[in-house]
Amino acid sequence: MIYSMTGYAVRTLDVECGTLHLELKSVNSRYLDFQFRICEELRAAELPLREMFSAKLSRGKIECRVGFAAKASTQQALTVNADLLQCLKGLEAQVLTELPGARALSVAEVLRWPGMFGDDALDTDSLVPQALALAKQVLDDFAASRAREGQKLGDVILERVARIRDLVREVTPRIPAAQAAFQEKLKQRLVDALGSADDERIRQEVAVFAVRIDVAEELARLSTHLDEVERVIKSGGACGKRLDFLMQELNREANTLGSKSVVAEVSQTAMDLKLLIEQMREQIQNLE
Repeated sequence: MIYSMTGYAVRTLDVECGTLHLELKSVNSRYLDFQFRICEELRAAELPLREMFSAKLSRGKIECRVGFAAKASTQQALTVNADLLQCLKGLEAQVLTELPGARALSVAEVLRWPGMFGDDALDTDSLVPQALALAKQVLDDFAASRAREGQKLGDVILERVARIRDLVREVTPRIPAAQAAFQEKLKQRLVDALGSADDERIRQEVAVFAVRIDVAEELARLSTHLDEVERVIKSGGACGKRLDFLMQELNREANTLGSKSVVAEVSQTAMDLKLLIEQMREQIQNLE
């Protein structure tokens, strides 16, 4: 199974004190890069989440959003902390005695003072494990999403491989005859140019040129690289970098084939090969 670097998954979970929300999405990246957006109540879960995701993902820019919404029914009636209020009152009087020009605390500032309504902190010891359990479910959905897209990308790449094989299969039988005709034309041109030169000299020149335009090795390497592309895709796993390297090798062989071409048909085939290889390379940029 091959995986795309693009994926998305989201889930919510109702817990005793509210609702957890976790969202995962990713785009292409050369490396594994995380971006966490976590509510303050669950900030302690960031490191375990990073370790969980790193164990299953190898490439991509991953964005993780974790949110928590407390239940309205769990919000108790607001009661001011009388002891804290008296303490603030005494401190304010002391400050105003020493600094008569100081501004007094406003009602809003007093109500926002930490602990003014008692200790209403969440029980993060139980909330964090629940968030991690939800993250495991989201990660499974996320991996399945990337696998589905990876399968489609693999099918596209294999279809391009088949088209390249068809092009090579069509042009290969015609190359010897085309090269022989060109060599005969070259031989005649050499005779016309050299005039009295002996046949041995002409045969040597033609033989040297025949070696230079021989594309049998390029076609053989093309076939070998295509076999390796198919093998890597069928093997699955994190194969994006390996396939990207194979695209460079395929493109190199197509360029050499075009530079050695002496007939328009082979030149056109080389251009078609480069187009198909570039199409494969664009899809491979999305693979993990």
